[in-house]
Amino acid sequence: MNGLKRPLIGLWQRLVAPRMVYGVRSADGGWRPHSRIGSHTHVEARERLVLGDHVFIGQFNFIDASGGLRIDEGCQITNFVSVLTHSSHLALRLERERYWGHAAPAGLQRAPVALGAWSFIGPHSVIAPGSTLGRGVLVKAGSYVSGDVPAFAIVEGQPARVVGDTRELDRAWIEQHEASYGEPARLAYEAWANGEDA
Repeated sequence: MNGLKRPLIGLWQRLVAPRMVYGVRSADGGWRPHSRIGSHTHVEARERLVLGDHVFIGQFNFIDASGGLRIDEGCQITNFVSVLTHSSHLALRLERERYWGHAAPAGLQRAPVALGAWSFIGPHSVIAPGSTLGRGVLVKAGSYVSGDVPAFAIVEGQPARVVGDTRELDRAWIEQHEASYGEPARLAYEAWANGEDA
């Protein structure tokens, strides 16, 4: 029996192990061959998820697109992140037992979310309904983001607040690694950071 048990356990572990699923169809009809979503991430209302290419969504996330969700090119959502486009925290009490099965319960809040290009959302973060992140934003681990976050902001905390600028962080890294990074790459980065690539 042990001779069969070990291979079966190994097969089961391979079947249920987290994997990255490459290639995603966006709600706008476009195929995103370089985007990938973790097999252990749940996307609610995928038909309302518009995303660019080169998007990475890791494992064990809850991605709620029911209120409309746009994830721009290159955005990375790490692991254990919730991106929310609706909240029932008022409706649940206002409607009580009438809430379940109600098409439009009183107090249900629904608002679209937009995540800017090449932004990074650290683990265990929450993006609240109606939030907009500009491009190049860094959300540090464990943050609660609500509202608008300007482009290139570094945010942290609960509630999240701006604590820095990713361009300063990036330029410091480029200076330190200039020999290996190279002039063409630095110039391309500067053009992007200055909005000259649009």
